[in-house]
Amino acid sequence: MTNGPVGGASSLFAALYGDENAVVRALRAGASAESADEEGTTALYLASVQDLPGAVRLLLAAGADPNRASGPDAGDLPLCGAACGGHAEAVEALLSAGAEPDLSEEFGFTALRWAAGLGHARVAETLLAHGADPDLTSPQGEGPLVVASRRGSVNTVRALLRHGAGGLSPALEEARRMLALDVEQELRDGLRRLFGDEGHGSAVRRDAVDGGVTVTVELLRDGEPFASQDLQTGHGAIATLLENELGLRAPFEELAVRALRGGGPGLDNWLVAVGTLWLRGDEETFQAAAAWAAGEDPLRQAFGVDVLARLGFHTGGRPFAERAVPLLRELARSGAPVPAEAAARALDQYGVNGPDGRKPDLG
Repeated sequence: MTNGPVGGASSLFAALYGDENAVVRALRAGASAESADEEGTTALYLASVQDLPGAVRLLLAAGADPNRASGPDAGDLPLCGAACGGHAEAVEALLSAGAEPDLSEEFGFTALRWAAGLGHARVAETLLAHGADPDLTSPQGEGPLVVASRRGSVNTVRALLRHGAGGLSPALEEARRMLALDVEQELRDGLRRLFGDEGHGSAVRRDAVDGGVTVTVELLRDGEPFASQDLQTGHGAIATLLENELGLRAPFEELAVRALRGGGPGLDNWLVAVGTLWLRGDEETFQAAAAWAAGEDPLRQAFGVDVLARLGFHTGGRPFAERAVPLLRELARSGAPVPAEAAARALDQYGVNGPDGRKPDLG
């Protein structure tokens, strides 16, 4: 049933574009919290998709049904709309008011499916904490872990693993498949299939997001974007995390390639590879890390140094200190900023003075 936005309902919809006080006034004036416009869009759905958590809470407190479907065909859910937009506060408010986390929309998508497919890790964590099924498959038969692995969202994958998601092997297969692709080209091909490739310009943007890089390809018409697709690029870290969960041991060289391909030091692809190698703590890993550190490529040197920085420390000792420290001191004195800075940090991990007898300045 729809209620046209007349009288009090009209004032409520207008109030949503104002502030929370306006919403309160409209409700006190008699507008129903269950109001819908002439197309069947409910006020709660609109507040959810517009990321208005205060208004969402007010409508819920006034009696709005968090599970009421919205839209011309009653195919849209407030929880799914909020999850699709990555609106974690609105998601939390809806769940706290009784929204069913696994309720699906018209075409079978749940809120968790939207969050996993779009890389909204905080939303995924909130849904899972409120009982969303981490293994509920999509209409295509894919589990959330596979969807998140395709997306390249490391934090979403971590959230799913923490909540016991299954399907690790197909998710690993998907992460490895994505690693073999050129993400930018994949996005261009997807847009071309939807809009053709005649008369459109394009632009590419790379943004640092959640410990990784999000690649966005936009199609332009008269210089203005009219369509876009994006992917996160944490597929290397995801593959490594899943291998670790499955007890698989990726070769050192493969881990290095994932780290170097994924944006450099400090990002998830790099950090997960380094952390995995720290825990191996064996002679083979030391020899490989030392060889990289002694090479000529600055990024590869820095990767090797980061591995040496805490290699084997999980045992309670520092088994490679005698051989690692001289190499690190030499690199810390080098003129290459990236490996030199990494070596200074590594020396600090070993608790020794810097290359010139002083504690390293870590900035």
